[in-house]
Amino acid sequence: MTGKIIVAGICVLCALGCARVRVEAPKEAFKVDISMRLDVYQHVAKDIDSIESIVSGAGQKQAGPDIKSSLNIFVSEAYAQEGLGADVEQAALRRRDRRSQLAQYESKGVIGENGSGLVEVRGQADAQAQALVSSENSDRMVIYTAVAQKNGTSVADVQKLYAKRLQNDAPSGTPIETGGVWAVK
Repeated sequence: MTGKIIVAGICVLCALGCARVRVEAPKEAFKVDISMRLDVYQHVAKDIDSIESIVSGAGQKQAGPDIKSSLNIFVSEAYAQEGLGADVEQAALRRRDRRSQLAQYESKGVIGENGSGLVEVRGQADAQAQALVSSENSDRMVIYTAVAQKNGTSVADVQKLYAKRLQNDAPSGTPIETGGVWAVK
């Protein structure tokens, strides 16, 4: 008899313990923000720093005694920006060579830095300034394309990041485009 009461009690507890669960869809959609932008942009920023150190001359070795290493037998040159290649380094070196001319035109307001990371003629420009702008933009696009391919991002995104860096580094008096509006730095 007590066994039947215990079994009946367990059945009652089990019946009460079984809850009915209702599943309803939420009234608002779930918002999930998974973004890899930060990581990609950190790598792009490192590449930009590496390239701009070549352009500014900060990446050059200091003049010192010419010491040959036995490592030079196996490796003749090592590039500061891994995976970007010799064409990017050559473009950066050409940019370094024309940097002073570009700065002169920028300080006069003839050439400005636009929001796409390219230089643009803003005033009366002679043929030399036009050729300088064309050469500079060509080399910049070589760099932007290589950085975008290396980091798996778009050229436009690289241009936006590079534009901010170039505008910050531009000498005072340089016309700068931000948000579609030109102003003098």
